[in-house]
Amino acid sequence: MELMGRKWNNIKEKKAAKDKNTSRIYAKFGREIYVAAKQGEPDPEINQGLKVVLERAKTYNVPKAIVERAIEKAKGGAEENYDELRYEGFGPAGSMIIVDALTNNVNRTAAEVRAAFNKNGGNMGVNGSVSYMFEATAVIGVEGKTEEEVLELLMEADVDVRDILQEEEAVIVYAEPDQFHEVQEAFKAAGITDFSVAELTMLAQNDIALSGDAQVQFEKLIDALEDLEDVQQVHHNVE
Repeated sequence: MELMGRKWNNIKEKKAAKDKNTSRIYAKFGREIYVAAKQGEPDPEINQGLKVVLERAKTYNVPKAIVERAIEKAKGGAEENYDELRYEGFGPAGSMIIVDALTNNVNRTAAEVRAAFNKNGGNMGVNGSVSYMFEATAVIGVEGKTEEEVLELLMEADVDVRDILQEEEAVIVYAEPDQFHEVQEAFKAAGITDFSVAELTMLAQNDIALSGDAQVQFEKLIDALEDLEDVQQVHHNVE
């Protein structure tokens, strides 16, 4: 399946935008780490869900102190309960949006997400109205290697992925979500331990381009959604 060449730029831009508000990103990761640690053992070598979150946090330069605080909070038996929720909706000019949230107040989060859509040229959809146009995907990027070198090391590790693309300064591997660790372990066995990107995300099967007022309105909508405390990730189909 051809996804893909534009995706790495989207992820880079998203990371860059988020880096402007690091305290918000750190808080979101703190919550996500806590929830992952509570759902299993608070040890990433045993708890694969926690390991994924920690690998993602590393690419966002989340400080060790925040990671340790969230894990210690989970170990200490804190009883904050969060629900994992997914909302789907539409933005300007046919744009499609998926919103993933962690919340301790479902009614509050639903109201805030709906308000963000309504105030910024969008509208909420029902479950399944958008997600059928996206695919859950593991995205892992490394620098300092060619496509051929990455393909060779993955073949040696007997890891068959969806796609491998050179995108500007990085080689990006697109794989099934359950291959996230498998791909990373193949890289680590080859001495590669730093990743430009390490995400479990939802990638649109087809992207669209916006311009003018539609682009401005769309960006306002995405900003409004990402600013919500309970929202962890926002996925969309806009280039």
